[in-house]
Amino acid sequence: MSANTKLSLLLAGVILTALGAQYSWYSLQLPALTTGMVLVALACICSILVLFKRQSRQAQLALKALANGDSSLGLPRNHPMRVQYNEVKEQILQARLAAEQQAQFMQTLLIHIDMAVLVFDAQGNIIEQNPAVARLLGAPVKDLQSLAQLGEFISEAQSQCQSTALWQRGEQQDTLSIQISLATIQGQELKIVTLQSIHEQLLLKEQQAYKRLTRVLTHEIANSITPLSSLAHTCTALLPQGLSFTDSEDKEDLALALQTLHSRTEGLSAFIARFRSISNLPKPDLKAQSLADVVTRCCALFKTDLEQQHIALKLQTHSDTLVMCDAQQIEQVLINLIKNAIEAMSVNCADKTLSMVVDKNSQGQLYIAVCDTGGGISKQAQEMMFVPFFTTKQQGSGIGLALSKQIMVSHGGDLTYHEQPQGACLRCVFG
Repeated sequence: MSANTKLSLLLAGVILTALGAQYSWYSLQLPALTTGMVLVALACICSILVLFKRQSRQAQLALKALANGDSSLGLPRNHPMRVQYNEVKEQILQARLAAEQQAQFMQTLLIHIDMAVLVFDAQGNIIEQNPAVARLLGAPVKDLQSLAQLGEFISEAQSQCQSTALWQRGEQQDTLSIQISLATIQGQELKIVTLQSIHEQLLLKEQQAYKRLTRVLTHEIANSITPLSSLAHTCTALLPQGLSFTDSEDKEDLALALQTLHSRTEGLSAFIARFRSISNLPKPDLKAQSLADVVTRCCALFKTDLEQQHIALKLQTHSDTLVMCDAQQIEQVLINLIKNAIEAMSVNCADKTLSMVVDKNSQGQLYIAVCDTGGGISKQAQEMMFVPFFTTKQQGSGIGLALSKQIMVSHGGDLTYHEQPQGACLRCVFG
């Protein structure tokens, strides 16, 4: 039996008791009124029960609708719980509005911050990710498997941790800073992952180190080399023609020594000047340029060298979109790469072909590829090829590729090496 039924029966009992007392008195006085009074009492009881049940039903429906998020229903004006119901309704509406505003604020914040944020559940499923993830990684993340080794690290993390990882995005290699935090929200265990690129910061630190080294070389070595070169040249001019030696070869040895000292100091001065160009590289003067035109001008400079060494030139332009760059600096990069390619095919190379390709990669980035059919580059040399002073040539300075890479980085791109069956291939990728 429900509480409402029990209350109705109790109320009916009270009324009947009162009417019974009245009936015992009236029965002595007015016996004719007995039947009418009983009928009136029963009618009153039924009316009270119907009204009570109606108000109870209205309250149940209103509360149930409010619990389900429907605030359109209310209680009649004469309902005894109307005031309390309206107060609860207003509080729920205010709490829901505040929660929606907070959720909208957090969603807007995630959209506008540059840091990539990923949220995983206990099973490794992605709950949330902001647009910065696609900008950083090149595409939205579908699952942990698509993140390769990075996904394995995230999956195995059982506590808060921080680390770094390499990430290959198209033609460019990036270095990511990873921070993992664990949280329990509404009884659900979540793993919050933030990713941020630190590649530019590392390059900046590297360039600063090169600049400090350049200042030391310039101050300590260049200042000593210059007077030595001048002194050797002066001593050679001061040797009298009639100067006699006990041994005739002594005079020739002295002249040769002074000449060697002069030439080597001149060579060291030129080397220091080339290395100084890395730290004194001016900012690129960006203008809209056609990469096909830039490549054509550079190839024209080596037309004679290519003909003399019987090297075939293949120029392919698959995309001629304008790009913002400093044409002179890009030409300097291409001249270095073409020169290296010609030198690589000058020894023991039967099929001599220089390929110049202008195209877009899978990430939509424009690039210029300079490929040759020479002997290629060893694995050990690939790891060091962009480090200043490193060279595999007897007469090389190790400055050309390092300077070329810095020029491409200053353009928001990169200089990358790509494996191919024969020879070497380097790509100038534009960001």
